[in-house]
Amino acid sequence: MEWEDRLDDWELELELTAQLEGSDWVTLERAAADAGVSRAALRSWYRSGQIPSRLVDGPHGPQRLVPFALVAARAEASPRLRRTAERRLADQAQLEILRHRVDQLELRLAALEQQPPPDGPPVS
Repeated sequence: MEWEDRLDDWELELELTAQLEGSDWVTLERAAADAGVSRAALRSWYRSGQIPSRLVDGPHGPQRLVPFALVAARAEASPRLRRTAERRLADQAQLEILRHRVDQLELRLAALEQQPPPDGPPVS
């Protein structure tokens, strides 16, 4: 790649960043990550007209943007995505409960190890 090509790519990237700064429009990758939605779902939504999209020149060619507020609202309204999020929260809650129980068991075990046996000297 020539120096001029690299400079042009960098200028395009700076221009795109300047356009997006302070804007609600984000790349598909960022929308997917921030809203917890797959890129396939996003493609389906903009192809069916559920959310708007636009193509802009990016550093590596055309890049699709979507308005994040509409993506987040659409994701929140999706029963499937809501169930997935609820399932993740339930899994996290169960994990926290198990961690707490393990901590309690470790404390009880440490306390038992400190007690002398009922019929002999303490074990070191």
